[in-house]
Amino acid sequence: QVQLVESGGGSVQAGGSLRLSCAASGDIASAHCMGWFRQPITTKGREGREGVAAITTGDGDTHYADSVKGRFTISQDSAKNTTFLQMSSLKPEDSGMYYCAASLRKVRCQDLIGDPPYKYLEVWGQGTLVTVSS
Repeated sequence: QVQLVESGGGSVQAGGSLRLSCAASGDIASAHCMGWFRQPITTKGREGREGVAAITTGDGDTHYADSVKGRFTISQDSAKNTTFLQMSSLKPEDSGMYYCAASLRKVRCQDLIGDPPYKYLEVWGQGTLVTVSS
C-alpha cells in the first residue's frame, strides 16, 4: 500500500520560492503518474482543487497548468521515492493547500492537470499549506 506525506509548505512573500516534497512509502514503483494539486483554503471538501503539475514516473515527462508554467517545476529523486515541486516567482493567488497524489493505473498523466480525475487518483497525501503574501 502506498502512502504519501507532503512537507515544505510555509509562508513567503510574493516573488519568493518554496520547494514542496512528497515522500512515498510502500510500493511506489507501481505509481504511473504523480501529481501536485492545490486548493484554496476558503473552500470545503474537494471544492476548487486543481492539478498544477504532473510527472510520468517512467520517463519523467512533465505537465503543467498554464498558470504555473515557467514558474513551477515537478521532479523526482533517482529512487522515485520523493516527488518535488519547486515553486518560484510565487504570487498571492498561488496560496492554498497543496496535495500530492498518485495514479497507480496507466493513464494519461497530462489528464491530472486541471480538474482532478479522482477515479484515477488512488492515493492522496494530507496536504501542506502555502501562503503567499503581497
